[in-house]
Amino acid sequence: MAKMTDTSGSKPFKGFSYSLGGTLLVSTSYVTAKYGMAGFNPNTFALIWSSAAALYAFVIVLATGYQHLFLSSRSAVRVTCMGLAAGASMILAWQGLSRLDPLFASFIWRFQPVLTIAFGIHLLGERLLLKEIFAISVMVIGGCISTISVWDIVGVGTVLTIFACFTVTIQMLIAKKESSTVHCNALTFYRVFIAAGAIALYCFFAGDCNFDVEPSFWLVTLIGAFLAPCASFLLTFRAYRYWELSRVNMLKTIQPLFVLPMAYLVFGKIPGGSTLFGGLLILIGALWLSWIHLRRSDVS
Repeated sequence: MAKMTDTSGSKPFKGFSYSLGGTLLVSTSYVTAKYGMAGFNPNTFALIWSSAAALYAFVIVLATGYQHLFLSSRSAVRVTCMGLAAGASMILAWQGLSRLDPLFASFIWRFQPVLTIAFGIHLLGERLLLKEIFAISVMVIGGCISTISVWDIVGVGTVLTIFACFTVTIQMLIAKKESSTVHCNALTFYRVFIAAGAIALYCFFAGDCNFDVEPSFWLVTLIGAFLAPCASFLLTFRAYRYWELSRVNMLKTIQPLFVLPMAYLVFGKIPGGSTLFGGLLILIGALWLSWIHLRRSDVS
């Protein structure tokens, strides 16, 4: 196993820069994936997306030092679990996004950073403060407002997205724990490589892959596979080495602010009315909860 230089610790500027870059790049996935799935079905898209990302990440690992791929037995088990969770999250996420507006999906995904915070609180044996419960309540109310009138249209997609949030939370907790011993390039590669293998098995048994689509869908999907599951996680996993989990998640909550202009430029529309209002409440609640937890971390 390759020895890593210990660069961990609180380095705010590096943590902020990597986290912001990762958040911006992963935000592109809502637009590139939605466009790609206008040609591919969700399962085929997930297979191409993860396989291309694994190839990109492998090239980066070879260019920066293949020795980073060697893991201890304990890390290998944890990283495998992370990759399997990534495979499940991609299948669930793309099935969900195929049924939802990109901006609305990004609002629902605000529950993921909150779940990471909540799991962290549970693992640390802390209790939720009353104001944290209020913040979560604002998010739940926002979710109800945005979906209740159109549940027959967005219900299945919303549920699939929430399940995807749980699987991503598992990934991020494992990644944070392993980021001090496993190089971020190797973490990124194994995440998408193992996910691609799991998705390939799923697609084999499902038997619904279709690769015969227009070249534009291939192009956008392959570009998106580099930006989101590869480049964004290279930055996010680096951020975990320099910044606390709560701070990284604080930045991730602003993701809809990046998705909104991108979705409007590409698709020419965004949700309105109660859907947009409820989504904004989710965003406000997520920012509030992240800020509370950030202050709690500073005090402790």
